[in-house]
Amino acid sequence: MTSIATTASSGLQAAQLRLHASAHNIANMQTPAFRRQQVELQAAPEQGGVLAHSTQAAQPADGVALEGEVVEQIAASYAFKANVLVLRTAQDMAGALLDVRA
Repeated sequence: MTSIATTASSGLQAAQLRLHASAHNIANMQTPAFRRQQVELQAAPEQGGVLAHSTQAAQPADGVALEGEVVEQIAASYAFKANVLVLRTAQDMAGALLDVRA
């Protein structure tokens, strides 16, 4: 896999994790003593891309801010779309290179 595809793939996984965590927070927002999930992102230059992992808040939440979770979901969906576009562009570039070489 090329470094472009590796980077875009890690971005897709991070966006998916962000969507999952936000959906979990919304689904459990009325649960007593619920601890909000959050996703931490860390650059991974040696692998190319980003490392993402989900953690729970240290203290139970006073409540999940629904508007904040919706914004998080919108941002994650845009990140997902951007990484898909990178994969498509890389595929088109590889196809064009093969056409030139053939």
